[in-house]
Amino acid sequence: MEETISIKDIFKTLKKRWKLIMLLTLIAALISGTISYFLLTPVYQSSTQILVNQKKSENQLDSTQIQSNIDMINTYSVIIKSPAILEKVIDELELDESVDQLSGKITINSQENSQVFSLTVQDSNPVKAVEIANTVSETFQKEIKEIMNVDNVSVLAKAEIKDEPIPVKPNPVLNIVIAVLVGLMAGVGLAFLLEYMDNTIKDEEDIERLLELPILGSIQKITQVHNKG
Repeated sequence: MEETISIKDIFKTLKKRWKLIMLLTLIAALISGTISYFLLTPVYQSSTQILVNQKKSENQLDSTQIQSNIDMINTYSVIIKSPAILEKVIDELELDESVDQLSGKITINSQENSQVFSLTVQDSNPVKAVEIANTVSETFQKEIKEIMNVDNVSVLAKAEIKDEPIPVKPNPVLNIVIAVLVGLMAGVGLAFLLEYMDNTIKDEEDIERLLELPILGSIQKITQVHNKG
């Protein structure tokens, strides 16, 4: 006979195992909070904006020239993270890291049909993140003239050091919320697993469910009475 679970059974299980569910949820939140606040290294972010626009003597550029500038952004994204640029940045800032390590800190983002793209740097030191972002942008602006024989790059906005830098990661609040949800789901899952594996008989409902026998009657607990004198 196939066993079905009713809404009543679900609430009964949750009520019976609520302490276990809450315990696992609390443990998950504590672990997440401890890791987020005390073990993970904060990471800070700084960005610069770069304009790709061919300098011409004419007042306006035609659509072909604009599209050409937009298409160049994909090529420039590769050149910015190449050794030709980053090796000079490492030397100038005297960084103790390789080209690959520095490249991993840099992200290039551009919007569709825009001649402007952003260069973002993430680092555990907020001041260092600003210095790297500005130095990479300035070095790229100078070196691209020799690399591609063009003069169409301008730095629109430099990265700035904030008075109270806020790390972009980790996000302790978000991590704890996720941990609470995971702990809650794990607790509920474990509660139903324990209930499924529990074959002990505790009441009339267990007899009907496990033995598939009807309850004909019940005998009340008899308390022994001692006669005095």
